[in-house]
Order: sequence, then C-alpha cells, then structure tokens
Amino acid sequence: MKFTAQQIAGILEGDVVGNPDIEVSKLAKIEEGFEGALTFLANPKYTSHIYSTNASVTIVNKTFKPEHNLKTTLIKVDDAYLAFSKILEYYNSVKLNKVGIEQPSFISDSAKYGDNVHIGAFSYIGSNVILGDNVKVFPNAYIGDNTVIDDNTIVFSGAKIYSETIIGKNCIINSGVIIGADGFGFAPSEDGSYKKIPQIGNVIIEDFVDVGAATTIDRATLGSTIIRAGVKLDNQIQIAHNVEIGRNTVIAAQTGIAGSTKIGENCQIGGQVGIAGHISIGNNVKIQAQSGIGRNVKDDEVLQGSPAIKLSDYNKAYVHFKNLPNIVKNINDLEKINGNS
Repeated sequence: MKFTAQQIAGILEGDVVGNPDIEVSKLAKIEEGFEGALTFLANPKYTSHIYSTNASVTIVNKTFKPEHNLKTTLIKVDDAYLAFSKILEYYNSVKLNKVGIEQPSFISDSAKYGDNVHIGAFSYIGSNVILGDNVKVFPNAYIGDNTVIDDNTIVFSGAKIYSETIIGKNCIINSGVIIGADGFGFAPSEDGSYKKIPQIGNVIIEDFVDVGAATTIDRATLGSTIIRAGVKLDNQIQIAHNVEIGRNTVIAAQTGIAGSTKIGENCQIGGQVGIAGHISIGNNVKIQAQSGIGRNVKDDEVLQGSPAIKLSDYNKAYVHFKNLPNIVKNINDLEKINGNS
C-alpha cells in the first residue's frame, strides 16, 4: 500500500517540506533508506545520515534545520520518535487487517463470532467458542472448546489455546504460544512413582496483554491462572498453574514462575529469572536478569543475585568478590608476617 507525503503528514498533523506527492510503501532505518521508503530522524547522533539517505520521506522534529542540501522530503512534527511510532502502529494495523474465513478451516457449529473477524486456513475453532469483533486468528491456530476471545485480539499462526480460556480485548498472542496446558501437578506414591493430579481450572488473560512467541501459561489446578490487564510477556516464558501476575508488569525472556506465586503490579522482571512457587512479590518490584527468587518480596524492592539480595548489597559484595584473590593473598601475607614475628 502506498501513501503520499501529504497523506502521512495528515495522519501525523505535520508539515511537508519538499514534494507532497512523493509516494512511499516501505519503512526503513535512516542509514539504510532507499527510494520509496519512509524513515525518521530523532536521535542527533544520526543527523549526518539525513544528508545521504535515499529514503523518499523523512520525519523530523520541527526544530530541525538542515545545514546542507537534502534529497529527501521532510515531514516536520513535534516529536519525530513518537510520530514514527504512530506510523508503525498504523502500518501494522493495515497489514494485519485481514477479514474473512479461509478454507480449509474448521469452525464448530456452536461457535459464535462477531464482525470483521479473520480465521486463517487450517485453523480449528472448537465448540461454544466466542470470538469478538475484529478478532484475527491466523493459520494453523487452535482454539479449544468454550474459549472466549474479546474484541480486537490477534492470535498468530501456530498458537494453541486450550479449552475454557478467557482472553480480553486488544491482546496479542504470538506464534507458538500455548495457553491452558496442564499445570505440573503430580503426587508421589509410596513406590516412588508419581500420580497425575487433574488440572481442571483455566487461564484468564485480561485486556491489553501481549504474550511473546513460545511462551506457555498453564491452566490452574482449581480456579484460574490470571494475567492482569496491561501485562507484557516476552518470548519463551514459563508461567505455572495458579500464578497471578498484576497489572502492567513486564517480564523478559526465559523467566520461569513456579505454581501459585502472586506477582504484583508494575513490576519489571529481567531475563532468565527463576521464581519459586507459593510466594508473593509486591508492587513496583525490579528483579535483575538471572536472579533467583525464593522468598516473599515487599513492595518497591530492587533485587539481584541467586538467591537474590538487595541490589545495593549485591553491588557492594561484588566489588569484594572481584578482589577476592588479592584479599586472600593479603591475608596469607599477614599470616606469614605474624608467624615469623
């Protein structure tokens, strides 16, 4: 799809400097710009590239004043970075705005769906499923029985959503995600074997949640595993049964959260963090990458290490740890002096 500089300026409420009729159909970095591409300049470190870029149109701040001749048409806005983000969002919505049901696909006779839905080829929509308006289900997705997916949510190719799952509005479920698989529940027997405990709960995901590729969210043993509104989950995260994650918490890749742990609101959790089960983590907590959390955490704590301690204590301890060989040598030297005295 092609847009003129003038059309883009209309979307961004900006001013065109150059050819208003020049067309673009692609997005590019300013240093990699090419004819027909739209780019932006927000960071002053990249200013030199605007004089050499081959991008047809460049979004800049209104304060930008060129010092040399330009080949690119400018769109001047109050904030070039935010404006380009708006264009990215608009571009993505246009690209993903598919409507209709592709064949072959299976849709149960008892399933219901709203207006402007898209169901891609080879998808499976189970019994009593409810899909809201503008829901997009891309090819090879599986939506299990009695699942509810609310308006404007996108389920990308290959995602598997087990039965009884509830997903809110404006969510993004990326490829390879598995929601509602059995939690890791087994009871040890006297003979050393393990007996499986049926997992009969479900998963509830509230509005504006992003779930990254290949992330897994297990159904509850009883009750619900709950992901509250605004949570952002990176790729390859494991969330166990009966976990609850508070509003607007963000979690980076390869983090694992064991069963029945409660995480508060507005937390920031780094990559490869391990969190034990049956504990509570407060609001506004920050956990550095590769930390191990095995205890309850109060509001506003900042943690690092395994087992995790306060970040300030960790940094002080690490200074000594780096100097440990010299410290040991000094102690040995002192012992030798004392022994010879």
